[in-house]
Amino acid sequence: MINISDKQYCCGCSACAAICPKGCISMEADNEGFLYPTVNKDGCISCGACLNVCPMTNQTDESPFPQRGWLVQHNDDAVRMASSSGGAFTAIASCILEKGGVVFGAAYNESFEVIHRYAVTSEELAGFRNSKYIQSRPGNCFQTVKNFLEADRWVCFSGTPCQAEGLVRYLGRPYKKLLVVDVVCHGVASPLIWEKYLQYQKIAERSIDNIRFRDKHYGYKYSTMSLIKNGRTLYHAGAQMDPMLRAFFSDICDRPSCYQCPFKKRYRMSDITLWDCFSVYDFDREMDDDKGTSRVLCHTEKGKMLIESINRIAKCREVEPDKLIKGSKEMFHSVKKNPKREQFFNDAQVMSGTELFAKYYPINCQIRLKTLIRRILLQTKTYRIAKMLLNKARGR
Repeated sequence: MINISDKQYCCGCSACAAICPKGCISMEADNEGFLYPTVNKDGCISCGACLNVCPMTNQTDESPFPQRGWLVQHNDDAVRMASSSGGAFTAIASCILEKGGVVFGAAYNESFEVIHRYAVTSEELAGFRNSKYIQSRPGNCFQTVKNFLEADRWVCFSGTPCQAEGLVRYLGRPYKKLLVVDVVCHGVASPLIWEKYLQYQKIAERSIDNIRFRDKHYGYKYSTMSLIKNGRTLYHAGAQMDPMLRAFFSDICDRPSCYQCPFKKRYRMSDITLWDCFSVYDFDREMDDDKGTSRVLCHTEKGKMLIESINRIAKCREVEPDKLIKGSKEMFHSVKKNPKREQFFNDAQVMSGTELFAKYYPINCQIRLKTLIRRILLQTKTYRIAKMLLNKARGR
């Protein structure tokens, strides 16, 4: 029977709940808003399935194998601008739909909670575009993936590296028509803090249609948090001004397991790994149009064949894998816990969203000045140069 005595050893993937033959494990939110397994001991038969499937406690040594890498940009600029990076996932997902398959990904529900669901049409893929820095609620999607596979349907599952590995371990065997795509992540933020942010922004009162964590209002290299209504941007602010982005990038609201993440590695259980390529100019200056580029690392022959098949809808430039991963800090290194994290969550229990963010992330003169300087650099088209010089000064 699974027992979480130390929360840093649970990633919340839900594989244990999915595999329980008696359905006696449920995923319940703790006081920080993160999901953890709760066992109905009366129904447990001590079969050990939950312990054997856990990706956190069943880690194996990383073994190198052949990989191939690409830079990808979707041919449709509208798709690319709506995506976090280059629209590679939309291109991949479109190929799966053409095969009569289904695609799983993270999307908002009507209340802007982040959930995992599946799409069967191109129109439904739009909900998966753009980043959601919040840990998604998986629901019963692992079981649903298996049901589609057993019905001989193609399935593309996308998620964080821990979710991807959790699914692979849950399924227990390879499936010819399964494509697993993991997205390199900084870490996953608390759904509770996201709820506080929705309160802070008065989302329910304003009837917002969409929220974009990585809106390219100022271009790919300086994305903003944006609130959209009827196709119009009502609010946008970058990582210096927006309190949710400030909280996320200061590592104060991540899941405990993110601070020692075992999934930060090169050789993964997925077929494909996707992440940003802000430094596309180091590979191909003609691709540097500030609309977004995806790095794609393929771990399997199936993944390689899929990427080769999207050439008709996306620009794909093959890159040597060692060069592709160079400098990709978030692929290999866990975030460092903010020393104020415990007090931040204690305050989140009793404070409103406005009170919480005002205390920890106030907008002062220094913040306003930094934002103004960045916008000037963007308007004068010198932001990229300034960022390159700063990275060199930091030794990156």
